[in-house]
Amino acid sequence: MGRSVNTLVAASVVLALAACSPKPAPVPAPTPPPRPTPSGEATPAPIPEPVAPVGDVDVVASGLDAPWSIVRLDNGGVLVSERDTARIVEVLPDGSARAVADVAGVDAYGEGGLLGLAERDGSLYAYFSAVDDNRIVRMPWSGDPGAITLGEPSDVLTGIPRASNHNGGRLAFGPDGLLYATTGDAGSPDDAQDPASLAGKILRMTPEGGVPSGADSLVHSLGHRNPQGIAWDSTDRLWAAEFGQNTWDELNLIEQGGNYGWPIVEGVAGDPAYIDPIVQWATDDASPSGLAIVNDTLFVAGLRGERVWAVYPGTVSESVGQTAWFEGEFGRIRDVVPGPDGSLWFLSNNTDGRGEPRDGDDRLYSVRLSPLVEG
Repeated sequence: MGRSVNTLVAASVVLALAACSPKPAPVPAPTPPPRPTPSGEATPAPIPEPVAPVGDVDVVASGLDAPWSIVRLDNGGVLVSERDTARIVEVLPDGSARAVADVAGVDAYGEGGLLGLAERDGSLYAYFSAVDDNRIVRMPWSGDPGAITLGEPSDVLTGIPRASNHNGGRLAFGPDGLLYATTGDAGSPDDAQDPASLAGKILRMTPEGGVPSGADSLVHSLGHRNPQGIAWDSTDRLWAAEFGQNTWDELNLIEQGGNYGWPIVEGVAGDPAYIDPIVQWATDDASPSGLAIVNDTLFVAGLRGERVWAVYPGTVSESVGQTAWFEGEFGRIRDVVPGPDGSLWFLSNNTDGRGEPRDGDDRLYSVRLSPLVEG
């Protein structure tokens, strides 16, 4: 299932070149800038110990239908979106799932449907594809685990371009309390370079969908093809996982106002006009969707790659290290989130029309994480 910690240490200090040797080797961009050191007498915060999966993988839930996003509520409840059914389901302690709501207005075709979820201050936010656009809504939620209920949705943001593919769709609240959303180019690559378009962007907004104070627009970064994973590390740096076209998938360190090059460049280009990815993978090795960060270890869900990448951005060695986990064991992996009690949760996606479903698919899995110690 996994591998020993000692093996992982050796593997994580180099790029995972042997994972798929017949394919183009992953090429990292330069190591991200060093963490800033506070001035004066203050002591820098310790860098979190990197972590790795250990032990057996457990099934948290089964029988999910094209699941897309996981949300863990503060009261212990767990909600999952199903792309094609437009249902939000609650995961129960016995591993079953109960339908909580059918989100009105979802028009599921191609890669569109009910996509990302996020939660803040008693509201559940959902990103979905409607007939003419992608949009973000929020719904009040209440109830104890096992009896979660959702109220009527209200619009947060509408008019995000949609198509049969490249709809983006991930939602997350940042350390600044603002809502971030990833959008794809919706099949019109040039729109990713147009600052007036919401396509091919990472958006940043107030919880009500407004432009944040001090900003000129909702656009936080541009030049993206189809980003589907966002998360923040311990120093509040934003990372994003992004589908490439047919050559390179990307893991990017996001800067406000940054241009990530699509469709002019794909992967590491060395062009000073655009920001290179920190890591790139051949598309067969990744097709990255969800992204989670635990102790500054980045876990990236791989769809076509059928694995979870663990990426160590300069914390285990002087260069970016990475290791592939669970390759081919569970099929396509759509989302990954920090789980309870030092675990990592990840979501298979074999019933979406592109995978090969197994009995009981799709499933939500859990694996324990343990510190990764050099030596």
